[in-house]
Amino acid sequence: MAWRDLNPPAPPPPFPEPVHSGDDPRAHFCVLASGSSGNCSVLRVVAESGRPERTILLDAGLSPTRTRRLLADRGIGLPEIDDIVLTHLDADHFHLGWRRVRDCRATLRLHRQHLGKAERRGLLLRRNEPFTGAFESGPVRIDPIMMSHDHLGVAAFRIETACGGSLGFATDLGRTTDAMIDHLAGVGTLAIESNYCPVMQADSDRPAFLKNRIMGGAGHLSNEECAEAVRTIAPAASVVLLHLSRQCNTPGLAARAHTDAPYELTISTQTEPTPWVPLAEASPVSGRRAAAPPVVRVRPNTQGMLFPARG
Repeated sequence: MAWRDLNPPAPPPPFPEPVHSGDDPRAHFCVLASGSSGNCSVLRVVAESGRPERTILLDAGLSPTRTRRLLADRGIGLPEIDDIVLTHLDADHFHLGWRRVRDCRATLRLHRQHLGKAERRGLLLRRNEPFTGAFESGPVRIDPIMMSHDHLGVAAFRIETACGGSLGFATDLGRTTDAMIDHLAGVGTLAIESNYCPVMQADSDRPAFLKNRIMGGAGHLSNEECAEAVRTIAPAASVVLLHLSRQCNTPGLAARAHTDAPYELTISTQTEPTPWVPLAEASPVSGRRAAAPPVVRVRPNTQGMLFPARG
């Protein structure tokens, strides 16, 4: 195993103006699974010819066997994965089994704050690239910001593609900050955790220390905290809710906080992948208080996981 242990390079320049936009987006995002039993999402960028140009896993908290099967169902082979980009090293975000995979050529990308822990636990792969600032993976630029989660923190990402789509990816946040809101403001598609209902959390039989960890600012966001963050970030087109607690949340409760929202809402689960979500272009914004797009009502649906927007 090896990694580059040099001084952090200068951040790459912004991508030029998008070479593709309109009704046929070339960047798509799918949450394979999200929750306390494992988190893994896939970002796929294709060229104008339709040939896959970049395939990136965001977290790899499922077993390689399950990940391989879920990817195959979407026409993706494990050797096609170019990068595994980690938010942090909790077991539900990076499965130990990845150390034993031989047909995965992906580069493991993790924040430098997590590098020592990864070395001590033998988690590094054959190719490893620690990051501190923005970096590029082919036609994809990934810009991290560190947030509070336990003692080593968690990376949230603003992801821009050369074809114009943009994605904000934020989970296990603990709490939101003005800096994070600024960082993600106006992204085309926002994937963000909506972990728990405070009433269900308080009424659960979980031990007090666990409740305090989750709700104390270094754990997770509640449904209401998530919805407030989304309103302030003002994504241009769509929102994907991540990491719902199976014990202390429901899709219906998570969706209720987004009633009359100006975006299409998708809710991920632990058991079934989401549909492919096209990455929309970012809104032109300046500062945190981005103007929201025209209001489009979200169709209430407490049974399904996809809440398509209606005119």
